[in-house]
Amino acid sequence: MKQLVVVGASAAGLAAVETLRREGYEGTLTLIGDEPYHPYDRPPLSKQILGGQWEPDRVPLRSAADLDALGLDLRLGVTATGLDLAGRTVALADGARVPYDGLVIATGVRPRRLPGDGAERAHVLRTLDDALALRDRLGPGRRLVVVGAGFLGAEAAAVASGLGTEVTLLEPAPVPLAPAVGERVGRMLTRAHHDHGVDLRTGVTVAEVADGGVRLSDGTLVEADEVLVAIGSVPNTGWLEGSGLTLGDGLECDEYSAAAPDVYGAGDVARWHNPLFGTAMRIEHRTNATEQGMAVARNLLSPEARKPFAPVPYFWSDQYDFRIQAHGWLRSHEEVAVVEGALEERKFLAAYRSGDRVAGVLAVGMPPKAVRTWRQAVATRAAWRDAVGELVREGA
Repeated sequence: MKQLVVVGASAAGLAAVETLRREGYEGTLTLIGDEPYHPYDRPPLSKQILGGQWEPDRVPLRSAADLDALGLDLRLGVTATGLDLAGRTVALADGARVPYDGLVIATGVRPRRLPGDGAERAHVLRTLDDALALRDRLGPGRRLVVVGAGFLGAEAAAVASGLGTEVTLLEPAPVPLAPAVGERVGRMLTRAHHDHGVDLRTGVTVAEVADGGVRLSDGTLVEADEVLVAIGSVPNTGWLEGSGLTLGDGLECDEYSAAAPDVYGAGDVARWHNPLFGTAMRIEHRTNATEQGMAVARNLLSPEARKPFAPVPYFWSDQYDFRIQAHGWLRSHEEVAVVEGALEERKFLAAYRSGDRVAGVLAVGMPPKAVRTWRQAVATRAAWRDAVGELVREGA
């Protein structure tokens, strides 16, 4: 292969180009990104950047010198608009067509938005510019409505509250995050918001963003100076329409993360079959993006020695004075059991069952050794009865 192209210049795309060079690829390597910035880290946007602890110069993943050393054909601030599989070219918004022998698609996701007359003034939180724009409007005397109490919305609510902002957090589900973490863990997170002065309202649906706040489905206006919409995301696959690739909830890939011959998906945009859990998944977390970017680079360079991408997914979330860490595929769980600590103390470890196996583990305030032990149980697909046994103290 003489010409490799990576579309998407965030964590997955950067991991792919670095791995390609590290594995000995010396040909032309093009990295395309729609933002004008060098690849940067996104998790700090809803934490350190939004809270003002960090300035933008701390989020780049690599220095300019490190990127120069990779010898990239770096094309930033330009969007991919189409893919010709037969002709093996990527079309760009500036009119260029970039040929490839091998392609990595790592175009990530974009935030979902809400309708309404005030929608153009509602914030989302995906890019560095998004975070800086919202940060400038937080602080004492300001009112923020956050729509969506998932991990992103919860993190932003916690940060804004810590800055002295009056925060209202709106969530349609009766218990935030219950499908992912279980009802009792979800209720623990709910109590944390209440304890820190956040007005969390569950079981309410936002119909639109309006002048002066948001309007609920029952017509109630929830007043706010600023609105953050955190209701999930949509995979950036629009530019692939008509290409012949299979698109659904993201770019559909096999167990090798391949979407077509010499075409691979990585990061938030890719939905692939994870053989460790025996199911298809699409994961919007930083660690997975890096690991998958590395994996697809190796598979692209060595097709005769391809390896299935079978990770134990990992994510973390910082909220108030605690960190949540989770390993595994929690969304498929059928049972949750607290095996160490206590939910009431916000210091616990919960194991998650799918079928007769340990599918995941979630920890708050627990020592690393305990978390590593249970991660191993997930990685080996340990039998629930053997791993949990008499450790179960109470169901969640």
